[in-house]
Amino acid sequence: MARIIAVANQKGGVGKTTTAVNLAAALAAAKRRVLLVDLDPQGNATMASGVDKHAARPNGCAVLLEEATVADAVVATDGHYDVLPGNGDLTAAELKLMDTLAREHRLKEQLATVGGRYDTILIDCPPSLNLLTLNALTAADGVLIPVQCEYFALEGLSSLLETVKAVRQRLNPKLEIEGLLRTMYDVRNNLGNEVSAQLTTHFGDKVLRSIIPRNVRLAEAPSHGQPIHLYDRSSRGAIAYIGLAGEVIRRERGLPPAPVEPHEADDPTDITEPSAPGVHGVVLKAPAANHQD
Repeated sequence: MARIIAVANQKGGVGKTTTAVNLAAALAAAKRRVLLVDLDPQGNATMASGVDKHAARPNGCAVLLEEATVADAVVATDGHYDVLPGNGDLTAAELKLMDTLAREHRLKEQLATVGGRYDTILIDCPPSLNLLTLNALTAADGVLIPVQCEYFALEGLSSLLETVKAVRQRLNPKLEIEGLLRTMYDVRNNLGNEVSAQLTTHFGDKVLRSIIPRNVRLAEAPSHGQPIHLYDRSSRGAIAYIGLAGEVIRRERGLPPAPVEPHEADDPTDITEPSAPGVHGVVLKAPAANHQD
C-alpha cells in the first residue's frame, strides 16, 4: 500500500504547494509511483502541475462526494506523476460534507481504492485547519510541515501540532510527524538562522536535513505549469527537492540519514541527492548562482 503524506501548514506563503508539487516530481524521477492530491480550493498544485483546474472533470470534489472514483479523476502529468485535480468546487464539497456521517474519513476511504497503484500519495492541504485538512490528516500516515524561518511561522506551527495531536487521539492513531522542512531559507538572514537553530533545538531529528533555499526559479516554475526539475533542473531549488526526495525515501525505509559534513549541515547550497534507485545519498554542490537563480 502507498504511504500517504499530508503537506500541511495553516499559515499561507510558506512553500506548501511548491513542496507538494516538486516533491511529487522528484519522487517520480526516483522511479516512485506518485499521486498528488490537490485538496486546496485554490487549485494551485493542479495548475503548477500543468493541469487546467477549470477544465478538470471529474475532480477532487466529485471524489469526496462519491460522485466519481479516484481512478476516474486522476490526470497524468509531464512530471510522470498523477494528479487528483482540485479547484473551487472543493469549498462546496466541504459544505455538503458537514452533515455527513464519518465525514472526516471520506478521503481515506477513497484513497484506499487506489493504494496499490502508488508508492507515495502526497496531499496538498489548504492553508487552514478545516474539514478538508482534517480529511487529509485522517487519511495520512505522516505530516510534512514546511516552515519558513520567521517568527510568525513558529506561532502557526504550535496550532498545527496541537491539531495533529488531536487527530492522532481521536481519528488516526498512526499519524506521525514526517518532518519539518525549512523553506525559502536565506543563509544570510540572521533571523532565519536563529529560527532554524530553535527548530533544531526543540524538534531534534524531526527537522529534516534538506533545506529549500529562496530561489527565483522555484517561484517562476508554476507560471509555466511545470515542476522545477522540468523548468530548470540545474537550479538550486531543483537540486534541493531531489535531496528532499532522497531523505523522504531513506526515512521511509528506516535508513540512517546520508552523511553530511558538520560545517555543511545548515548550508542550503549543499544538498543530499539520491543516486539511482533513490536511496544511497551522495553530496552534491549546487551550481553557482547566476543572474537568474
